[in-house]
Amino acid sequence: MADTAVGGSPGALATYRAVLRLPGLTPLVGIGFAARLPVTAVGVFLTLHVAVGMDRGFAAAGLVGGAVTAGVALGAPLLGRLIDRHGLRPVLLLCGVVQAVFWAVVPLLGATALVPAALVAGLLMPPAFSIVRQSLAASVPAGHQRPAFALDAMSVEVTYAVGPALGTLVALTLPGSGPWVVGAAFVLAVAALAVLDPPVRPPGVAHGERPPRLRAWLRSPMLVALASTGAAILMLTATELAVVAMLTARDETAWFALANTVWCAASLLGGWIYGAARRTPPTAGLLALLAVGSLPVALGGPWWTITLLLVPAGAFCAPALAAAAETVGRLAPDAARGVATGLHSSALMVGATIASPLAGVLIETVAPWAAVVVAALLVLGVAGVAAAVTGTRAGSRTR
Repeated sequence: MADTAVGGSPGALATYRAVLRLPGLTPLVGIGFAARLPVTAVGVFLTLHVAVGMDRGFAAAGLVGGAVTAGVALGAPLLGRLIDRHGLRPVLLLCGVVQAVFWAVVPLLGATALVPAALVAGLLMPPAFSIVRQSLAASVPAGHQRPAFALDAMSVEVTYAVGPALGTLVALTLPGSGPWVVGAAFVLAVAALAVLDPPVRPPGVAHGERPPRLRAWLRSPMLVALASTGAAILMLTATELAVVAMLTARDETAWFALANTVWCAASLLGGWIYGAARRTPPTAGLLALLAVGSLPVALGGPWWTITLLLVPAGAFCAPALAAAAETVGRLAPDAARGVATGLHSSALMVGATIASPLAGVLIETVAPWAAVVVAALLVLGVAGVAAAVTGTRAGSRTR
């Protein structure tokens, strides 16, 4: 990335300080980070609760976890539409009540009953991720959008490192009251977001305004931005599963924590540089770099080799995700911004949902390297389509 501020340089620090000095941005970043923690802890907590706490095995746990994921993917755009029509606080109240009831009764439900209950809980999962992105798109001036979304992508990286670890700790140390602890965390998160009440529409755009029809704005540029989001997550998920399989085959699974930490650190550094850069590749270019940077992981080897190979793979994680989120926010109409950010969250879930079985089949039938290679080829294909669509659109504006 030419003409960038170096990661620790005063230029980069000044860029992020300017963003955080914007009205309401620092509390949004802080409360948004805390509110996302229980969301990221749900999957691992329910898995351990069913597989270990209830002794029902990982197959039953997978059904419950899949129900939550499916609910979030389906519910995110619906919640976004409710935010567009009625504002943020009524939606948060609805989600908070549902989460409080669900987590209160989790200890009373068997594994079979947990599946439909988890689906409902997923449908009405507090949209903490979407709220932060929607507020950034609505309230941050255009000149500060890139570092703002880069900061958000880096915050998400840390959230996904901390949240599942906390979920694991609660599940293993508080097997009886653990669900109530998670439920209390959700209630606190919803209350904090409701008190903050970040702007989700630009000034002067009232809630209740009739949103434009989907076909008026859900066109090729928005579709490729959503596809780029899903493709990035597909690459990350396939790489993670392949790395776990490679290390397990060498009896080095314990080293995954270190490898994952290095991977996340590389992503944070990449996001930091991306947000402070004066010029960067477009989303399609960053997606292609993510795929190419991930390909060396297919070489495998001992734990230290894999750890080093994850550095170029991680360097473009946060930039690719930040660029796609910024594009979605920029293309979304003001009156339909909630639906657009909800679709962005759904794209994240769809990418992970496709990657897990695809990578699993390739790991079992071919080898772990095949999961990385096939995912990279698919992502390069999406990047090529995105480049063609955005290039055509740019060309039509210049004629």
